[in-house]
Amino acid sequence: MASSLTKDSVRPETPGTDKTFFGHPRGLATLFMTEMWERFSYYGMRALLPLYLVAPGGLHLSAGTATAIYSVYLSLVYLLALPGGWVADRLLGPRKTVAVSGLIIMLGHLCLALPVAASFYVGLVLVAIGSGLLKANISTMVGHLYKGVDDPRRDGGFTLFYIGINLGAFIAPLAIGTVGENVNWHLGFALAALGMALGLVQYLLGGRHLSPQSNEVPTPLTAEEKKATLRKGLIWLVVAAVFYALVGGTGHFTLNWALIPLTVIGLIVPILVIARIYRDKDLEPAERSKVGAYVWFFAAAAVFWMIYDQGGSTLSLFADSSAKNTIAGWGFPVSWYQSVNPIMIMALAPVFAWLWLWLNRRGKEPSTAVKFSVGLVLIGASFFLFLAPLSIAEGGHKAAAMWLVAIYFVQTVGELALSPVGLSVTTKMAPKKYASQMMGVWFLAVTAGDSVTALLSNPAVGGVNLDKMGFVALEAILAVVAGVAVWMYRKKVKALMGSVN
Repeated sequence: MASSLTKDSVRPETPGTDKTFFGHPRGLATLFMTEMWERFSYYGMRALLPLYLVAPGGLHLSAGTATAIYSVYLSLVYLLALPGGWVADRLLGPRKTVAVSGLIIMLGHLCLALPVAASFYVGLVLVAIGSGLLKANISTMVGHLYKGVDDPRRDGGFTLFYIGINLGAFIAPLAIGTVGENVNWHLGFALAALGMALGLVQYLLGGRHLSPQSNEVPTPLTAEEKKATLRKGLIWLVVAAVFYALVGGTGHFTLNWALIPLTVIGLIVPILVIARIYRDKDLEPAERSKVGAYVWFFAAAAVFWMIYDQGGSTLSLFADSSAKNTIAGWGFPVSWYQSVNPIMIMALAPVFAWLWLWLNRRGKEPSTAVKFSVGLVLIGASFFLFLAPLSIAEGGHKAAAMWLVAIYFVQTVGELALSPVGLSVTTKMAPKKYASQMMGVWFLAVTAGDSVTALLSNPAVGGVNLDKMGFVALEAILAVVAGVAVWMYRKKVKALMGSVN
């Protein structure tokens, strides 16, 4: 698709030129394909990860430990999006940062492909670092393609960008998951490395279509600031090394306890970052008001992602142990469930993009707060639906695969109501001083949600069985109550947002 859409493009893309990608700036095609291949590598590895962690032929860990590792890994991917935005704002600019991140991700997947436990964990760290560098910046570059926050194509552009994400995510479990589960786990991880390599090459070749703004460093570091940053980074590295050396030297080191500091960081950092931005004296009153409104969206998103991301851990492990995993007598690998959400996204995202634009033209488009409220209620409804297959499994039977498909469908509709809209509103409400970093703040909502899951499931702390009916019902109620609260206070939030809808 990309070649047919870009073959006649010979000049650098700038917002407002006549050449378009489905009515959007042509640079969106380059970012679409870059994100597609990066998501292919990421979601393929992610589909295999919890299954590999519990498999006798993998690391053979308990379900609780596997869920904790999976959740901490996801939280770190999104936590590192914040320094990823900082690197772009202060050092390299978004375009160069994305190029560097692609190389790091590819190296991380190659480490996962080696049949050595130590190399496996190094690979997870590298993929987390690379993904963090990439995530905030590629979304910010999408925003650069449009004529300011009032461009009516903006929300639709982010929704199309979401299709790129989900095209890669759809193909990945079918290819990487099948090879990993049925042939060799590490060969599956190697396919993820190949996907990222293709994405990096495409990005470098298509960079001429991007906005010149994406090559700028908004607030470059001074020489003194560079020295101070390096000094602080080394200090924290030494602190971490000493801490884990002491824990290991005294015989108290276990994998579960090693995860706890990372989990706590994932809970504390989001609060500290938002508070620091809100208290920044350089912000204008209107910018501070928008940050205050943004707190509501952040909290709502954290609850949403806490439940949503269990689709790759709690639901996947449930399918592995308690579902039939057959449709009309045809069996399939458990990892294929992770393709259900992206194929539904691709089918429904154009419908949502058209719907928002159609309602906007008639002055009836719901506010961002109302869209968030709908997303929260739907994610809660998905876990109410999860109670049915859990009840079947507790009765000693295998649950039908269509129960899980139905759960993913409800979650997908909720995601489309909340996630692309959240990306867009973040770029609209970001103070100028924190242009790229605010996209990292948006991803911190995922960090907070997944950190809660990691803390609860870690056998060293909570040890909660997340697939038990009582806890699933509690999470569902929490999401619905949060959705109702956002709806009730929508007018207050709208007042804080000012001119942003």
